Amino acid sequence: MKLDRKELFPVLDENGNVTGSATRAQCHSGSMILHPVVHLHVFSLDRSALYLQRRSMLKDIQPGKWDTAVGGHVDYGETVEAALCREAREELGIEVEAPTPLLTYIFQSAIEREQVNSFAIFVNPATTHFIPAPDEVDEGRFWTIDDIEPSIGTGIFTPNFEQEYRRILPIINKL
Repeated sequence: MKLDRKELFPVLDENGNVTGSATRAQCHSGSMILHPVVHLHVFSLDRSALYLQRRSMLKDIQPGKWDTAVGGHVDYGETVEAALCREAREELGIEVEAPTPLLTYIFQSAIEREQVNSFAIFVNPATTHFIPAPDEVDEGRFWTIDDIEPSIGTGIFTPNFEQEYRRILPIINKL
């Protein structure tokens, strides 16, 4: 996968309003330019398992780590919902209809600052077929919640996933 370092992302103010655009390279340079991303959590119908992807080793951020089922940037001029559907098609080969909004928050790492728009869908693992994009995802599988819990903090998950997982689990348990 060759990253387009000139790809344009919306630049946001603290209220989530688009104020301009910046390239992928600018957003990932340590500039802390706030830009939007989407995350899709794919839970089993009974909420006992969560599909995770192992990020491609070709990714510029957190290669090889287990992460949210779908995650990606919102392109300049694209809505959050359109980006979510596009990323789900690109990364897992699935069509997403009526995802459940979970939360929106700001995540900051050493090199970037993102407004994360997090959603969930609930599927039957036995009848849902994913087609992971080899340039995006090295592998994917359902993890039971009991398998995720002891693995938190061991370095196999992205830091963003670990933080978001803790935030969404109480929301999921109330749905």
